[in-house]
Amino acid sequence: MNKHDVSQQSANYRYPADDEISLVDLAKILIKRWKMMVATFFVVVLVALAYALMMERSYGYVSIYQVAEQTSGALEPPETVVATVNNLYLGPVTRQVLSAEELERLPFDVSVSNPSDTLLVRLSSKSSEEHEALVEAMHTTLLERIKAGQQSQLNRRRDDLERQLESVQRPLEAAKESSSVNAADLVATYAKLAGEIEGRIAQLRDGQVAQTAVQSLEPTGTGRRLIMALAMVLGGMLAVMGAFFMQFAVAVRESLIEGS
Repeated sequence: MNKHDVSQQSANYRYPADDEISLVDLAKILIKRWKMMVATFFVVVLVALAYALMMERSYGYVSIYQVAEQTSGALEPPETVVATVNNLYLGPVTRQVLSAEELERLPFDVSVSNPSDTLLVRLSSKSSEEHEALVEAMHTTLLERIKAGQQSQLNRRRDDLERQLESVQRPLEAAKESSSVNAADLVATYAKLAGEIEGRIAQLRDGQVAQTAVQSLEPTGTGRRLIMALAMVLGGMLAVMGAFFMQFAVAVRESLIEGS
């Protein structure tokens, strides 16, 4: 067989057609299946709309406590107060609220934190408006425990300073009545110490509740607008995918019919 015959056979041979599809074919499929695409899109959007309307909306609730202060700053570091709440107060208060409300568990969590570079203790919860009163009861009880613990420490600190002041005032009065040569120096020294202690007492500040279970202005979590936006994107994707799948299923069925 010469080269001419080989070339002729190659020219006459037809290779199997590739399974590639052109952009025109894609457009035809989308146009052909437009009713199914529209139906799929609206079904997804309507399901998402029903979910968004029925979804329980949650809000953030925040309580703030300003810790007690002394001359050098916080009477007790806020981090210590947070640890005390988490380890000593949170469990008993939770059981107390559950018992009072006859519940098995709280429908929300309570997180305790100290915003950086502040003397604040922050209680926060996320819950629906249905449980707003329960959140307020939980936060209020915790705040009362915090305030009572802080007040106890503040009273001990004030009593200690008052004892120091009393121990300075006695020799101060004695020095004032003394006729010794060093009496004036002693009076000045004791008076200075007494003034410093009185200043420390005056600078003691009670801890106070700044706010209790204040509701956030906007709902937390995924909003309805975001849900609908995602639903429209998902609906469009499923509509296109469904059109191609439908076309593929029809092609397979026709191939099976031709083969039989």
